[in-house]
Amino acid sequence: MNTSESSSRTALVWIWISVLVILLDQYSKYWVTHQLQLHESYDLMPFLRLFLDHNQGAAFSMLAQYPRLALYFFSSFSALVVMGLLFWLFTLQSSSRWVSVSIALILGGAVGNLIDRIQFGYVIDFIDVYVNQWHWPIFNIADSAVCVGAFMLVIDVIWLSKDRVKS
Repeated sequence: MNTSESSSRTALVWIWISVLVILLDQYSKYWVTHQLQLHESYDLMPFLRLFLDHNQGAAFSMLAQYPRLALYFFSSFSALVVMGLLFWLFTLQSSSRWVSVSIALILGGAVGNLIDRIQFGYVIDFIDVYVNQWHWPIFNIADSAVCVGAFMLVIDVIWLSKDRVKS
């Protein structure tokens, strides 16, 4: 088996993480939309509640006041990111597990939100974390996967890649 075949097989293993993220994201959105009405909430803990919202923008509702522009821009941008992440994932060495998991998480989150944009024209958000009157922007499983994956890449750049250079 040559190197490109090995990289492709390894990438297919990591894609299962992306598939799992997509399934969890889409199922959670389906479940919440069948439990709550738009802008209805359900308290889970003193700092956490379910709150169904439709985000027509992007992170922190960017471009939400221009829903049509946001739909086309963020759908196109997401599709390009997905293609770039797939290319990156298929070119990584099998030993690059940390980076592969990072990319797989970001990929799954990007696809999860892209599905919403294409299907509904907005992203379904429902996780509301708050302290007293201060609320973090409402998010979903896909957003969480993107953030965790991006944080893992930052850790790789700051700490782990230095270890690879030394060895």
